[in-house]
Amino acid sequence: MGIGLTEEHLALAASVRGLAERTVEHAALAAQGVLGLHLPEECGGQGYGLLELVVALEALGERRAPGAYLPSVITSAALARASGGDPGALGGLADGSLTAAVALGEAAGGAGLLALGSPDADLFLVPLEDGRWSLLDRADVDVESVEGVDLDRALCSVTVRDGTAREGGDGRVLGAVPVREVAAVLLGADACGVAAWAVATAAGYAKVREQFGRPIGQFQGVKHRVAAALVALEQARAAVWDAARALDDSPGRTPTGESPDPTATGESPGRSPMRESPGTGAGSGGEVRLAVGVAAVLAPDAAVRCAADAIQVLGGIGYTFEHEAHRFYRRALSDRMLAGDAGVWAEEVIRLALAGVRRGTEPDLPEEAAPVRDAIRAQAESLRAEEPLARLGRFAREGWIMPYLPEPWGRGASPLEQVIIHQEFRDLRRPNLGIGAWAVPSIVRHGTPEQRERFLPRTFTGEIVWCQLFSEPGAGSDLAGLSTKAVRVEGGWSLSGQKIWTSLAQYAHWGICLARTSPEKPKHEGISYFLVDMSSPGVTVKPLKEINGDEVFNEVFLDDVFVPDDLVVGEVDGGWRVARDTLSHERVALGDSWGPGSRHTDMVGLIAKLPEPRQARLEEAGRLWAEGQALAALGLRVTLAQLSGSDPGTASSVRKLLGMRHSQAVSEFCWSLAPFDRHWSRMILTTRAFTIGGGTTEVQLNIIAERALGLPRDP
Repeated sequence: MGIGLTEEHLALAASVRGLAERTVEHAALAAQGVLGLHLPEECGGQGYGLLELVVALEALGERRAPGAYLPSVITSAALARASGGDPGALGGLADGSLTAAVALGEAAGGAGLLALGSPDADLFLVPLEDGRWSLLDRADVDVESVEGVDLDRALCSVTVRDGTAREGGDGRVLGAVPVREVAAVLLGADACGVAAWAVATAAGYAKVREQFGRPIGQFQGVKHRVAAALVALEQARAAVWDAARALDDSPGRTPTGESPDPTATGESPGRSPMRESPGTGAGSGGEVRLAVGVAAVLAPDAAVRCAADAIQVLGGIGYTFEHEAHRFYRRALSDRMLAGDAGVWAEEVIRLALAGVRRGTEPDLPEEAAPVRDAIRAQAESLRAEEPLARLGRFAREGWIMPYLPEPWGRGASPLEQVIIHQEFRDLRRPNLGIGAWAVPSIVRHGTPEQRERFLPRTFTGEIVWCQLFSEPGAGSDLAGLSTKAVRVEGGWSLSGQKIWTSLAQYAHWGICLARTSPEKPKHEGISYFLVDMSSPGVTVKPLKEINGDEVFNEVFLDDVFVPDDLVVGEVDGGWRVARDTLSHERVALGDSWGPGSRHTDMVGLIAKLPEPRQARLEEAGRLWAEGQALAALGLRVTLAQLSGSDPGTASSVRKLLGMRHSQAVSEFCWSLAPFDRHWSRMILTTRAFTIGGGTTEVQLNIIAERALGLPRDP
């Protein structure tokens, strides 16, 4: 999946990709309407927004489109946001009769302004000292070609000629338009295309290049490198997607119609005092700035990393001038340079966060959601009026705890209904079933009617607490390698073996247990799924003290534990399929609940209470905030994909992997700021488990590489 999620965006990306395979000539792009995707129809455009433009830009980035396309669309996007605009210039940029260059920094040695675009461009977009921008004609500037690292895209040095009134006259003053924001997002989209090419090229080569008698993609070092590059790409896509949406929702003016603060929309990120911020809330220039800053921090860096990793995987051939890998690496470096110093953007991000600016992660729901919301809201109000015990009973009876389950255990809620229930029930504190949330779907889908009636109602009301007897000392991530045996006896089965890392087993009433019933069958066959009474004779639970002092995990010893036939879930020897369903039920992934542990919002709460950290720590905090916000955007993308009935692809796996690492990084950073704070002293230890439990980071990378990129499985 690329930046685009909807069927329309996927079709647009495919169309632009098909065009780019034939030609990336400026005239051809103009003829197909690609130059004016984001411009009003009355100006010769297609009437769409920046989101459509970034979808197209990613597809063009995969082909490393040269020429005037990118500086021209940056200029036209900024010009379209200017008060009054310039229909003539917009029309010329849309139909390709005009090209533009945009000045985004200082040229080497302070000689003029460094601009993306050709010295032969017709229009030059240059900043004024007061935060405004001016659009100048070729006759108003002196231009010299600048040699950059990118061999396929021109740079130039622009000096405004003496006598040209940059504040008016022959030039067109646009006001405080968000040129740098637009540029950062569009460069980020181009960077995503570069990264996508790099990941696909590295994966393709790793499948066919053989060393030591097997494909190099089978070596875990190569496999993990390519999978990690895909993770970085998906994070960058989420950030650019969200920033484009933010700019589309706020086209250069505040909701009140007042002119925005130049520092909130048009100025380059600076080093103003930490708690001074442009914009203070949702919908303001600050929210746009925050989303753009996240994209500027993550996307260009991701492209450089992915392109460098592609060269590494390609090996010697990737370092030759003849192979095009170096050209993509050069393009990535150029995009990162032009987007602006990521460290400065990161400081801007954390200042905005400290000032209370937040980026919402609620999905935009269709019109048909209104009557559904009204009905669910009425039910929520009714539940709020109940006493706690009565409310709990209604939660269980009416299917509100796991609403995606079929009736009567759930409500058969569609993805749309699940999102609305989540929103309307936020303050109602539905019970957390813990491991029961894994056991229940399997019993619903594979259990007998008697099993459902016996276990589900009391699980929903909290009368039954569950544990999971899956992992063993010799079978952790390799779950199918378990050795616990189930031997047929009169009336049932006798289970013997050892389980480990069993959360809360000392408090559980029942356990879901995997045991091998037919050891002569292949590894993933011959396993059955049992419900084990934890008070049965032969069950011994020994708590394990963890590094934070807690005793959540346990060893569980099963010594000839009798389990009757009516407590086998599903078919005998069919337990592997039941176990897979335990972990893959049809709940919608909600954007504001990506994982446990320390979050970027917790970090901001700590920083706000401490003396101002030094500049380097602010940059680090800004990068962590960017990662956290991108995680939220990833969650929103997964939700929207599910709402539309499409496959979210690798986003769910990427989100889990990034979320666990992010919690660790936030805990380490916060503890370094407050090493004697009891909470952070605990969290830096607790989060160590996050990249181990539920499948280690290494196993997750294997899964991403093999399932998403098609790399060969380990022998």
